Amino acid sequence: MTVKEEDDSEILHITAWTAIGFVISASTFLVLLYFFMSTWFVWLLILLFCIGGIEGLHNCIVTLILSKFRGCGKKTLNLPLVGEVAILSLVVLILCVGFAIFWAVNRKESYSWVGQDILGIALMITVLQLAQLPNIKVATVLLCCAFVYDIFWVFLSPTIFHDSVMISVAKGKKAGGESIPMLLRVPKLTDPYKGFDMLGFGDILFPGLLICFTYRFDEAKKKGILNGYFLWLMIGYGTGLCITYVGLFLMNGHGQPALLYLVPCTLGTCVVLGAVRRELKDLWTNCDESKQMAEARLGSA
Repeated sequence: MTVKEEDDSEILHITAWTAIGFVISASTFLVLLYFFMSTWFVWLLILLFCIGGIEGLHNCIVTLILSKFRGCGKKTLNLPLVGEVAILSLVVLILCVGFAIFWAVNRKESYSWVGQDILGIALMITVLQLAQLPNIKVATVLLCCAFVYDIFWVFLSPTIFHDSVMISVAKGKKAGGESIPMLLRVPKLTDPYKGFDMLGFGDILFPGLLICFTYRFDEAKKKGILNGYFLWLMIGYGTGLCITYVGLFLMNGHGQPALLYLVPCTLGTCVVLGAVRRELKDLWTNCDESKQMAEARLGSA
């Protein structure tokens, strides 16, 4: 097996059924959090977040160092029960664990949002490296399901649960104000009460998977920055975020389902550009990548 095939075997190729199953699982987990959230449950989520953040931060730092100084990863050390490990990897791991512990202990301090965002961003980068969409047919299924999911749990769930389930869980209303860490936080500069603007991981990961797909598509088709799709979807994502904050302002700070704006601005941009350029069929099926996926499965079998 070649190195490329080994790398490909570690990648999760998302299918339409995977996308549907993920959204159903996310909804189930959200309801469980709403009904059974407590301090110990939040601590469990903090532990899982720290583990994922440590792995993501370790991966990002080691990759960045090795890209600049390739010789750094050659020195190794034999450890009991573990075996041979790179000294660079071990040192970075210790630093990442220390950083995560520092954040967890000081997570209620005013500056803790910095550590939470660093761990969260590193975690999401790793997820986007490991999970890939094969074409925009699967992207359409995933993003449309996520679109409905976000709108329902923010705007429509009060008709059933008498409270916005998504907002309640995000703010930790049933856990003594102990909020879940699976979101990015940025302090509101003009808020005298020192509140935070929050953006859930799903609001980044779902459109991010599509944006990463367009980056690979542009590279495969040897497209330039302007006649490709990646740049325009990045602009679309930024526009969607701006519209989200406009909606937040117009609704007096009421939480917004960000995917309500991000999905049309990213998936919509991709579909419209593909139709105008007469490349929608290639985007919809992406036969080249599907063929490579099939070959990789045969090679690993």
